[in-house]
Order: sequence, then structure tokens, then C-alpha cells
Amino acid sequence: MTEYALEMQNIVKEFPGVRALDGVDFRVIRGHVHGLVGETGAGKSTLMKILSGVYSHGSYTGKLVVSGKEVAFRGVHDSEEAGIGLIHQERMLFPELSVAENITMSTFGRLVSLHKMYTDAKKLMDEVGFYIEPSTLVKHIGVAKQQLVEIAKALALDAKILVLDEPTAALTDKEIDSLMKLLERLRSRGVTLIFISHKLDEILRICDEVTVLRDGSTIDTKPIEELDEKKIISMMVGRDMVNRYPPKVPCTSEEKILEVHNMNLMDFDEPEKYILKDIHFYLKRGEVLGIAGLMGAGRTELVNSLFGDFKGKMTGDIYIEGQKVRIRNTADAIAAGIGLATEDRKFNGLNLGGSVGDNLIITSLDRYCKYGVINENQSVHTALGMLNQVKIKTPSLETLIMNLSGGNQQKVVVGKWLLATPKILIFDEPTRGIDVGAKYEIYSLINELKSQGMSIIMVSSELPEVLGVSDRIMVLREGQISGVFEEEEATEVRIMEVAT
Repeated sequence: MTEYALEMQNIVKEFPGVRALDGVDFRVIRGHVHGLVGETGAGKSTLMKILSGVYSHGSYTGKLVVSGKEVAFRGVHDSEEAGIGLIHQERMLFPELSVAENITMSTFGRLVSLHKMYTDAKKLMDEVGFYIEPSTLVKHIGVAKQQLVEIAKALALDAKILVLDEPTAALTDKEIDSLMKLLERLRSRGVTLIFISHKLDEILRICDEVTVLRDGSTIDTKPIEELDEKKIISMMVGRDMVNRYPPKVPCTSEEKILEVHNMNLMDFDEPEKYILKDIHFYLKRGEVLGIAGLMGAGRTELVNSLFGDFKGKMTGDIYIEGQKVRIRNTADAIAAGIGLATEDRKFNGLNLGGSVGDNLIITSLDRYCKYGVINENQSVHTALGMLNQVKIKTPSLETLIMNLSGGNQQKVVVGKWLLATPKILIFDEPTRGIDVGAKYEIYSLINELKSQGMSIIMVSSELPEVLGVSDRIMVLREGQISGVFEEEEATEVRIMEVAT
């Protein structure tokens, strides 16, 4: 007889004007890794917020059963007491505190001495395969290591069910391999894992079963042996997707809209250390220039510097439409016609406490203001037009941005920059954490912008994405340009050769 660690039966969750979950059934076998996939807005995050107690009992209908016992969580603490740990896509750590102190936060009130706090933290970090002094400050360790601290926090609560939401979004291939081995160890110990990811190769690699949600409903749950990427995508979108990328709109212009000469960026803390060195490149009108490279190669530092968001000393010359410009800050960049859809949309791309409408018009607010008063009719009309143009799924403009799915939040980021009408739009990891259907919509939008003459710079860790969207590809290694490829000569192998 199958033993379930978790059963969520006929779950219905409504928000004003929308039914987010419509009779969802979700069952997870004890000691298995269970994949949860679906397009943007399918209901994955809402379902997990119910499981983790963010949405308390009474705010939804249906039955929640953990280890054979029906439960009614009043909040996050009740969920944790039931043995459920949630590893968020965005780190939930205190950077100025130590590893041990961050782990202790999850068990506040249980530890009685500093000695016990550090020894317990050391055991947990050894358990997840991270050998480090517990006194190390979190801000001094990388993203992958912070992920391990998050897992250790959950294990400190004696979590029997561990939910991982897009756990590999910011990791390198080597770090992903290490995480997969850790998950296999946890599974062998009997920990039940729910693995949420838009990277279907990882779903197929680690999961025992997969549940697909679509439009707030359960489509099916199947053992991994019966699935491949094509079948999962078909279940997610309700149709076969023959192509992952739309046909490219060709770049026909030879006009150089952006030229960068001899750009150098020095480290803020170590002024003699180069972050970027001898950067020379150009961008044509109506072109997509892809930027590839390994993590730490300087990709984000380069586009942030172009947008005026940098620390340390920057030197070099930047020309836009043949005119030399001085970019000292983000205001200078926006005035010069540059927009940046940032890598971390929740941290510095959106006002999570604001509405969809407020976020859409924030970069073009001066158009709707006169003597400090906003013309609401004009701003609402404009925001509604952008809502339709980039296909944002939301009940209304008044909906809080934090209540949208990751893919729709990303569309709001794109929409706000389109309203600012930049000449150059930079996308830093534009499809991180969003599903295959929403990715296709972003790629189609990039094509549309190209056809209108906008120039695009796109940073991506996914080489197929770089190849599928770019007209030219520039590769960085250790803060320097190590190669530039035209579309017809670029391959994954050639890019990796110069990236490493």
C-alpha cells in the first residue's frame, strides 16, 4: 500500500476576481522526490503557500493531510511544527549574521548556549556537505552555499517534507551537481522532497513522479519513467510546442547605436583589482547582442555599469548614436536612453508593496505629472495598454505585484521599461524562474522590439537561450571579452571553449 507523506485534496483558493486554485489534488509518496511543474500562473506558488501556512486554514477550502493526519495550519509556525520546510527561490537569510546565527533563527528559543548553537550548526552544515566555520558571515559566502544554509535551517526544524522552489536558478552546473547529490542523500534518509523547477532536464534527472498544474487545476501525476521533456511541455501548455524559440527577426541595420571603448571597472574594496578590463564592443540598431560566460565572468557587472549602477572606479568612453555620454548613475543612463531589466526582479526591479499599475508607470511618471499631481486617467489608460501588450495576467491594475507569479512579475518589469521608450534595453537573465510558455512570450516580445528598431543586450546563463535569440554573441571570461561570434558561427561548444 502506498504511503503518502502529503495529501492536498480538492484545494480551492480564490482572490478578488480570480480563482487561483480550482479543486487541486496533490499527493506525494513518502521518501520520494516529487516534481511540481506548470506555466506561469498555474498555481504552484499558491499551492505551496497553503502548505507552508502563509495562507492559513479558512482562507481556502479543501483538505490538507500530513503523514496521515488532517491538519489546519494557522500560520507558518504550525507548518514548521508539522515538519514542513520551504526553501524559497530568493534567499531568506540575514547577510550580516553568521551561518550559525541564521540556522538558529529557525529554532529560536530552543538553543541555550553559544557553544551548543555553533556545535549544532556545524553538525548540520557537515550533514549537507558544506564544511565551513559556523562563525562565517553569510554575506561572505556565495549563492550556492547560502542555499545549503537554507536547507540546514530546514533540517534544524527536523523537516520531514522539504519544498525547494527553483533551487538551481542562480547556480553553476558544478553547483547544481552538488545540490543533486545532496538531494539524493536526503531522499535515501527518508526525507520527502517537493522539487519545483522550470528546468525540465533537472525534473527528469532527480524526480520520482511529476505533477503538472495548468490554470489552477491538476492535469495529471505520472511516474518519471513515462515522461520526457516533450510530454511535460505538452501537459503544461495544453498543446505540442514544436519550437522553443520563435523565428528570429533579422537585423538589417549596420548603424552602431552603442559603442563602448576601453571600459575598466575597479573593485570598490580593492581599488587595484579589475572587475572589468579593456572592454570594447558595439551594438547595432535593431540587434540582439547576447552576453555569455560562466558565473563570475563579469556579465552582470558589465550591464550594471552601462546602466550607471556600479561601485568602484569606472573609466572608458561610451557613445550612443555617435554622441559621447557620461553615465555616472542610473538617472544618467535612463536620460541617455538605456533601460535595464535586472537579474533580481524582486530585489531591485519591482516595488513589491506597490500595485501592478504603480510599477508599470514608475519609470515614465514624469509624463503623467503636472505641478506634482498625477493625471490618473492618463496613467491608467497607458498602463492598461501595456497590460495587454505584454500579456500580463492580473485581476486588475490595483493587484499587489507580490501576488503575481514570477513570469507575470517579469512582464511588468519589461512593461515599465517599454513605457520609458528606451533606445537600448538590457535584459539580465530575462527568463530566470519562469516557465517554457512565458519564455516563448518573452522571446516573441524581443523579436517585436527588434522589428521596431530597438536594440537589445541580453545576458543569460542558458546557452540554448543565447543561441536561440541573439544575432551576435559576446563571451566574457574573468572580466574580459574572450570571444565574439556571429550567429552563423556560434555553437555551444565554441562558446564554452572561449568561456573557460
